[in-house]
Amino acid sequence: MAGELGGPAPHELVATSVFWMHHGTRLAGGDTTYLNQYALVRVGDSFGGCAFEAGEVDPAICRDASGSPLDVLLREAPRPLRMAALDAYLSRLRPHRLAAREGEAEPVVLPSGTPELRAAARDAAIAGLLDIEQGAKVALIGVVNPLVAAIRDRGGEPLPCDLNLRSTQWGDPVTDDMHEVLSRAQAVVATGMTLGNGSFDTILERCRARDIPLIVYAQSGSAVARAFLGSGVTALSAEPFPFSQFSAEETVLYRYRGVGGA
Repeated sequence: MAGELGGPAPHELVATSVFWMHHGTRLAGGDTTYLNQYALVRVGDSFGGCAFEAGEVDPAICRDASGSPLDVLLREAPRPLRMAALDAYLSRLRPHRLAAREGEAEPVVLPSGTPELRAAARDAAIAGLLDIEQGAKVALIGVVNPLVAAIRDRGGEPLPCDLNLRSTQWGDPVTDDMHEVLSRAQAVVATGMTLGNGSFDTILERCRARDIPLIVYAQSGSAVARAFLGSGVTALSAEPFPFSQFSAEETVLYRYRGVGGA
């Protein structure tokens, strides 16, 4: 809030546009329809985003919040919108593309094509941040079926956890108790949506306490999660807006590794 990260302080910036987005996806061969809601904030040449649960944020937020000073959103908005505003601010100070040019991040180009092709490429890139032994138990907090498959392809045994799914495409049971999987895991892969629902702090603390790797795959709050690299977050797959599911053309995600790798 004091502008100590360099660049303008939040009170000097305006959220030009606030977006409320809702979409569904069912990948070919699957029986799960993923329903996703996002709050998005545009600040100058940067976007920030955060997913939220159904009904948590009303579409009227677009009218009420667009044009607000950024510091007002950071103090007073609902948590997902606060997180999107913070993501936009940190992205403006240091865009992922700049981090890639300076060698801090590895850009990964997702190929043009169908949703299934692009989802498989994205999740293989995420799983590629795992450095695990064969058979290692990997807590997956925020389940998408291609990522379950990608973890298995890396030799891991997924421990899936999600608030909305009860089984994977292959019939694996999905728990809604993250404490149960965090206690058994040898590595953790967590979605950036945990920033928006308040569970990120607990996941971070447990991984620090148990000294196990934490890999974050983030459309939500990708620049926010980046701030924890080397202090609990081992590696990050950052996917800034526009997210891969909104395009059939090539898009870029950015992979970060903390000191010592994943």
